[in-house]
Formats: sequence, C-alpha cells, structure tokens
Amino acid sequence: MTKRRDFLKKSALGTAGIAIGGMGFSASSYASIMGANDRINVAVVGLRSRGSSHIDEWCFLKDSHNVRLVALCDTDEQFFAERSKTVLDKTGIKTSTEWDMRKIISNPDIHVVSFATPNHWHALGTIWACQAGKHVYVEKPACHNIFEGRKMIEAARKYNVRVQVGFQGRSYNNIIEAIRFLHDGGIGDVYMARGLCYKPRDSFGITRDSEPPATLHYDSWLGPAPYRKYNEKRSHYNWHWHWDTGNGDSGNQGVHEFDIARWGLNKNEHPVSVYSTGGIYGINPDECSQETPNTQSSLFKYSDGTMLEFETRGRYFNREANLGIGIGNIFYGTEGYMELQAWEKTGGEWKAFRQRENVPFAGSNLTGSESLSPTLSGPDSSSHFSNFIAAVRAGKDEVLHCDIMDGVFSADLPHLANISYRLGRELRFMGDYEKFANDAEADTMLSRNYRRPYLVPNEV
Repeated sequence: MTKRRDFLKKSALGTAGIAIGGMGFSASSYASIMGANDRINVAVVGLRSRGSSHIDEWCFLKDSHNVRLVALCDTDEQFFAERSKTVLDKTGIKTSTEWDMRKIISNPDIHVVSFATPNHWHALGTIWACQAGKHVYVEKPACHNIFEGRKMIEAARKYNVRVQVGFQGRSYNNIIEAIRFLHDGGIGDVYMARGLCYKPRDSFGITRDSEPPATLHYDSWLGPAPYRKYNEKRSHYNWHWHWDTGNGDSGNQGVHEFDIARWGLNKNEHPVSVYSTGGIYGINPDECSQETPNTQSSLFKYSDGTMLEFETRGRYFNREANLGIGIGNIFYGTEGYMELQAWEKTGGEWKAFRQRENVPFAGSNLTGSESLSPTLSGPDSSSHFSNFIAAVRAGKDEVLHCDIMDGVFSADLPHLANISYRLGRELRFMGDYEKFANDAEADTMLSRNYRRPYLVPNEV
C-alpha cells in the first residue's frame, strides 16, 4: 500500500502531452498562465439549484475581476433558455450551451470549469478538466467516495491547476475570525467539536419508473453511476437521498459543518476510528424511495484522542446551545466552549464562554468591554469565488481558502460515517493508507464499480 504523503509527492509533477480521458486532447494543448489582468473565461456545468448560484456569482465578478461566463452545460436542456437569459440580462454576454461536458472541457477558450453537478459527477468532471489544463471550482462534497478524493488531489497536483472546493464558509469573515480565535487558544486546548445539521426533510414520495424527459440526456446524467431505469423520484435534487448518486444530508448540508468542525479542531488528517448509527424515521419506507438516513449520529476519534461528534436530523427537532443552533458547531476546550451558528446570510455568528459562565466573553456582534475580539464584516457574497480567481491568477494553491486537499479531508468524514452506518459497526481507519484495518468488506466501500465509459481512472 502507498502512503498518502508518498502518493502526493509522486503526483506533484505535471506531465505534458498525455492523452486526456480518451478524448484526444492533451494538457499541454490548453494549459494557460493567467496574468494579473488577463480575462478569465468560465463555464458552469450543472444549472439547477446550486448551479444557478454559480451563475449569479460569476456574473457578479464580471467587471471587478475580469471574468466572463461564456458557456453553460447541463445534461437536461430544459434549463438552457432561462439560464442563458439570466447571463445575458446580467452581463450582456450571449453564452454557448452544451449538454456534454466533454465539449466544454475540450474548448481551448475556456480557462475555468465551475461544477455544480450531482455528487457522483464531481470527481470525473474535475479530473477531466484538470487533465485539460483547466482550473476548477467544484461544489461540496468534493467527491462521492474516498477513492475519488485521492484521484482528484493527484490530478490537481499533476497538472498544476487550482482546484477550489465549495466550502464557502471558509471565506466568511466571522467564521474565519472564530476559527482564528480557537487556534489562538481562546478556549484553551480544543478537545471536541460537535457538528449539527438539523434540517427538516419531508417525504418526497414514490412513483413508477418511466421514460426520461425528452430534454434529459439520461445516460450522461447517470455517468459513473450504475444503470437503472429512469425514475423522477431519483433524479433532480432527490438524487441526494440515494447511495448511487448522493451521500445523504451528512454529505449535503452537513458536510459544510464537518468542514468547519475539522478546521476548528485543526486536524489536517484522517480520524483513526468512526462509528455511525441512525435510520429513516417518521417516513413510511413503502411510500418513499429514500435510501440515506434522515437521522444519523456519528462519532470520530483522532490519533491524539480528539473527538468529533456529528448529528444529522431531518425530522422534528429542538435547536441547541445559547445561539439556538440548527446548522453549526459547538467547540469544547479546557478553558471554556464556543458556539458557532453557520448562517449563510450573515456569514456566521459566534460566542465564546469561559468555563461555567453564562455570559459570553468574546464573539461576533458583541460590544464594549464584553468583546475581546473585534467583529469583522459579514460575507462578500462572492468572496469564495473571488478568492479562487485570485489563486488562479497567482498560480498558487496556498492562496485558496479551500484547496482540494482540504476539501477531500472534510468530505471523507461523512463518507467514513456512511460506511460505518451501512455496515452497522465501528471501523478503524488507517489514514496514511486510506484503508480500513483488517476489514476487507469495508474496503470495498472506499470506491465503487464504475460504468463504462465513465471510469474514474487509477492513473490520472
């Protein structure tokens, strides 16, 4: 077995002239060096839900960052007219449209590919783009499984491109301030984080298999996933709750809080053990096709004993802590604790408490002598995207707020939890090798059987 640190060293060197994914073009053909003032052309792949947010963000950066959104791509052509009109209205640019991402990736005039596809397409799309010399912004979770994350890191390093993962909380000033406070010893040594993802999800029902809509290129939508007949309850958005295409809410909304928990704990490594349990509650399984749990409790331990607890709840719930947290984290240290409410609109709110005191001594939105930490402004709505563009222009991974390595470490936490949940037992994990200890059955769940020709390659 190859240790993680060893394969990263081996993958650091780019190789020019290698054929990319059987598509007949090479990294050296399209690799480009961005100067400080050069225009950057962007394509968005995946146009629903989060994809529409990507469109808004890139349009917003048009003049301030010399970015042009020039191409839109989705396997469902029904979104082309509406999304193209959005870009035209906001920027005056008439975009091209494609249903096959390979045509987008092979276009030499495109410098950045922004992926907002279902999870099962994140890795292969990113790898193809890296091989073509494109820089990549990819939505959370970085990957659909642990094997894919390793391959994405290797591809980014080998082809020397920037890959940013969409954990946008890393660009919110209040959250940056809160994490800095933790790392500076604000509550002593932090020994535990408790991540919370409380988000109500009602049953979306069940229906018979049918023919896909005429606008949907269904084979391409499935991509790397196993073939199954089209079912509308397994497709748009509902793909999150089926194992072939999604990772449940732990890997959807929850993965943002997994990322902040790991960041706050300052753990740039894998945990050594995981146990996760739960189920589907309050929904009749005969009346809904959901496979992933709507209630899930997970416990991780790191090599030094640091713990990470995580709760995913999709039914009725109470909020926790003084801030009434539904989506966020609580950090526990030897001198006190800190609450962090991850509100996207405000960029997060946090408060720290000494020992058993019930009045915060530091945090956001505090005034006068009560606060030991000056509050920064809320989030720039495009700060994570603009940070990515800054890194592309600088040509430096260290400029990224969430480089692919960070994104994969965080995405792997819900992946490990889901493996433990599905097997129904505690697992020991050897992070240096990204293998489970003496558990061949668990090892089979580190990857998946890929459907030809949509193979995530062993050699990127």
